[in-house]
Amino acid sequence: MTDPVPSYARTVRGAGPALLLAHGAGGGIEANFGPIIEGLAARHTVVGVDYPGSGRTSTTPEPLELDALADQLVAAADAEGIDRFALCGYSLGGAVAVRAAVRRPHRVTSLVLSTSFARLDTRTDLAVGIWHQLYASGEHLLLARYLTHLTVSAPVLNSLTPNQLRAAAEQTASTLPSGTGAQVDLVRRTDVRADLEAVAAPTLVVLTTADPLIPAALQMEPAEAVPGARTAQLATGHLPFLERPDEWLQIITGFLGRPHDRP
Repeated sequence: MTDPVPSYARTVRGAGPALLLAHGAGGGIEANFGPIIEGLAARHTVVGVDYPGSGRTSTTPEPLELDALADQLVAAADAEGIDRFALCGYSLGGAVAVRAAVRRPHRVTSLVLSTSFARLDTRTDLAVGIWHQLYASGEHLLLARYLTHLTVSAPVLNSLTPNQLRAAAEQTASTLPSGTGAQVDLVRRTDVRADLEAVAAPTLVVLTTADPLIPAALQMEPAEAVPGARTAQLATGHLPFLERPDEWLQIITGFLGRPHDRP
């Protein structure tokens, strides 16, 4: 396996044991981890890369592949002189982190998967397919309204006024990454079920229990298949960084900060 030259834009913050961040589809390091990144960096050297078409990384004409994203994340660690690291994956980033952990098992100290999945079921693929089609059609305001319905928990959504909903949709529509289509396409092709039993690092699966997008059964698949995996629960939708960032941060840092025996 040849390590790639790093070509994705990377974020580096903090000092301490290394922690690599893998973001979700249609997001980015700042978009998905921004509210907690300073808290993570208070204890860790945090390194993250933006996928093609997110942040400062240019789009690519080729379809995205999990192995390439995982290798670019590890290449960013190499560029920073980091040998061993923990991995923290959010949503699609969970599958990226799993693939990195399986491809570089001797380098991974621990693994945290938040609101993640090993593969999509029929219902979720239908929802994600509509997301993909709306982005491709250019109906970005309609897509933003759909994503609000798809990702925000019912209690939070019902607490918003019509004006707040409108403003939130307009903000989302104006910030959709240019790589959204390719990233969502990868979500639909993702299947890491065969990798899960090979994960050797201590693993925490953070379940978002009010998630309209990724149902609990899908989130539990990695928890049930990774040897010795632990679980934690957050009563949020698919966006813990929006609904309960402080609790999400505490769960992650609490797990990373305790000693672990390898499974």
